[in-house]
Amino acid sequence: MKKIIIILALLLSTYNVVFAQSTPKDALAFYKDYINAANTYSPTVITYFSPSARIIRQVLKKDGTIVTRETNTARYISEMKKGQVIARLRKYKNYYTNLQVKQVGNDTYKITSYRQPSGESYKLKNYVVVKKQPNGRWYIIEEMMQSKVQLLINAQ
Repeated sequence: MKKIIIILALLLSTYNVVFAQSTPKDALAFYKDYINAANTYSPTVITYFSPSARIIRQVLKKDGTIVTRETNTARYISEMKKGQVIARLRKYKNYYTNLQVKQVGNDTYKITSYRQPSGESYKLKNYVVVKKQPNGRWYIIEEMMQSKVQLLINAQ
């Protein structure tokens, strides 16, 4: 009887861990892991994105206008891999401040912040939408980043 109770307790605790509702703290921890992977040029950085993520860039032009470009995950990852080589040589990093998390759906969170590129004094708006999948894995399903440099020139 004692063994049955122990087994049931273990199964119940496993069930609670696997099917537990996510929290804003979980979403923020995932995002901070992503930031670390990006800033250390880890090859795993591409695994943080959903294969169908929506990638948005808002380019702030010198004349004050904003041009919005959107691309798909495959194109973005291809560009990111190329950019990592130059970023590593320049020791480029992004610094994020004023991170705020808001639940926008079941196991889905929007994290807003200001991004400051290394070597710059300005900060730009940034947000990601992250979602915990049924298998427990987190993905970035949408990312919007403002930039003063248009890198995704022919994005669709």
